[in-house]
Amino acid sequence: MIRSALAIAIVLAVPGWQPATAAARPAAKAKVDWARRVAVTPEGGFRMGNPAAKVKLVEYGSLACPHCRHFEETGYKPLVQQYVRSGQVSYEFRNLLLNAPDLSVSLLAHCAGPAGFFPMSQVVFATQPQWFAKVSAISSSEHAEIEKMTDQQRIARLADIAGFPAIAAKFGVPPARARQCLTDTKGFDKLLGMTKAAQDAGVTQTPTFLINGAVNDASTWEQLEPELKKALGG
Repeated sequence: MIRSALAIAIVLAVPGWQPATAAARPAAKAKVDWARRVAVTPEGGFRMGNPAAKVKLVEYGSLACPHCRHFEETGYKPLVQQYVRSGQVSYEFRNLLLNAPDLSVSLLAHCAGPAGFFPMSQVVFATQPQWFAKVSAISSSEHAEIEKMTDQQRIARLADIAGFPAIAAKFGVPPARARQCLTDTKGFDKLLGMTKAAQDAGVTQTPTFLINGAVNDASTWEQLEPELKKALGG
């Protein structure tokens, strides 16, 4: 089985009415929306949330993985809304590449940076069946031509066929920038290195979840949420 935003919203409580002679109430403590805090990690992933969260969740996933798409559809929103936003849990996505289209779209998602990575990933997952069908429909003759290309040419061509640059353009990556990202050998090596690091650590399927550094057997939200609650002491 293959299981492979940046203004901070601050809400200030409004002091209730009181007589002019009363002492002014102290201002309420600012409430941080940790879901708006996204950073690149030393491992090359994107972490959303409180870096000092009690529970640190890491997902090794693939933007081309249907099981990861299922987790995105069923678990991403409750994870962010119920656990990440409050600062209890941080969530990091690290790429474990499955194929060439995965590399193409992952290069562009990383190019979108901290502000765009997660929003773009949501769209990529939502449209996965459509772009996968486009890539699968490549004719044998076109496939033969693609095979003659260099790695960078091949990655860029697959991105065009799937429509990835059009998606990336919605998240701050214009066409010229997209082309640069798709042919960036450093970005290429970074993603391949992340995948190799995962494999060297024994991660062989997507999604694979780590809770505070330990690999967990959960592969769905229904399985993962109880593990998060346990780690939180609930």
